[in-house]
Amino acid sequence: MQTLRFPARFDYLDEIREFVGNSARQNGFDGKDVYNIQLAADEAASNIIEHAYKGKADGEIQISCGLEAERFAVVLVDYGKSFDPSHAPLPNLSADLAKRRIGGLGIFLIYKLMDEVYYQSNPDKSNTLTLVKRRA
Repeated sequence: MQTLRFPARFDYLDEIREFVGNSARQNGFDGKDVYNIQLAADEAASNIIEHAYKGKADGEIQISCGLEAERFAVVLVDYGKSFDPSHAPLPNLSADLAKRRIGGLGIFLIYKLMDEVYYQSNPDKSNTLTLVKRRA
C-alpha cells in the first residue's frame, strides 16, 4: 500500500483525489471506477476536515491505498473527533429539496459508491475509515 499524509484542509482535496485516483488507475480500475473511488475518498476526507477536526488548524489525514486480493482499499486515518458513519441517518431522498436537511448525502454517497465501508475508533485515539472497491 502507498501511504501519504495530508494537512486536514479543504485546499488539499485536489491532491487527495489525485493520489487516490492515480493509485486506483495503477491497480487496473477503469475511468468510472476511478471516479467513484475518488468521489468517495473526497467525501470521506471532507467529512474528516469539516467534522472530526472542526476548530482545529493542525489536523492531519493519513491515506493509504492499495490492492489486496482483488480488493482496492482506501484507508483514511485521523486523530479528530470520532464518528461512525454507519450510525448516520439515511437522507430522505424523496423529500422536497426545500425541506431536506442540509448534509448527510456524503455518507450516503460513500456507501453507494463503494462495495464495503468500515469504521474503527482505536485505543490511540485515532479513527480509521476503510473504503473498499472490488475489481470486476
